[in-house]
Amino acid sequence: MNARTEPAEAEPDAPARPPLVRELLLVAGLFLVYKLGRRLASGHTGEAFRNARHVWDLERWLHLPGEGGVQSLLLHGDTLVRVANTYYATVHFPATAAFLVWLYLRRPGHYVWARRVLAAVTGAALVLHLTFPLAPPRMLAATGLVDTGRLYGPSVYGPPRTDALSNQFAAMPSLHFGWALMVAVGLIVATRSRWRWLWLLHPLLTLLVIVGTANHYWLDVIVATTLLAAALAVLRLPHHRPARTAGGPTRPRPVARPADRHRLVGAGR
Repeated sequence: MNARTEPAEAEPDAPARPPLVRELLLVAGLFLVYKLGRRLASGHTGEAFRNARHVWDLERWLHLPGEGGVQSLLLHGDTLVRVANTYYATVHFPATAAFLVWLYLRRPGHYVWARRVLAAVTGAALVLHLTFPLAPPRMLAATGLVDTGRLYGPSVYGPPRTDALSNQFAAMPSLHFGWALMVAVGLIVATRSRWRWLWLLHPLLTLLVIVGTANHYWLDVIVATTLLAAALAVLRLPHHRPARTAGGPTRPRPVARPADRHRLVGAGR
């Protein structure tokens, strides 16, 4: 073999993309377990309202800003509040699914990390839903807030006693916000554009929407952020090392001097 046919230097390992069918089954299974868990947590009406009063009183004791201030901004016009209700109803799941699909196709290493973080946050949230049922502020008369979905539409919820599709007493933590924040964090980490920080607008808009529509308290957001921070601290993004050959680590190829190149070319004749 002469210098002209010597193999190129080994490239760094590219993370393997997980099998598609396995990932679809895994994500679907996690979603079904979560929905089943939320259904198991439903029906604790009295406890959910007691917890809601405690959360409301704690927020006032902590001097957190009133959720009513955000809702009053939305109620300046019917169009604005309907846009907020639509955002709440339609953006949550599609945005998270699109985020995972894009990472799977373009950043498989980041995809595995993001999927694990989302699964950890969702699992921890499910435990809280089971142990701490919480009525949202739109149901608590003491808040003075209105149910914007019911009054202006569109609404994703029916009457709590007849709503068989969701558990409306699972306000804490807010997975709307937790997932939105993870989408922003994941895209900021996985991309290099100078505009990537604009992805933070997604959780910011989500925060204004979930509070302004009276679906969540400030404390729901704080708890979701804490769970996500803990998951990110434990489940760190893996760093991929350069590929290794069968004989050991890859070493840089020595650069041939002009005289050496001349002799090598001649030896190949």
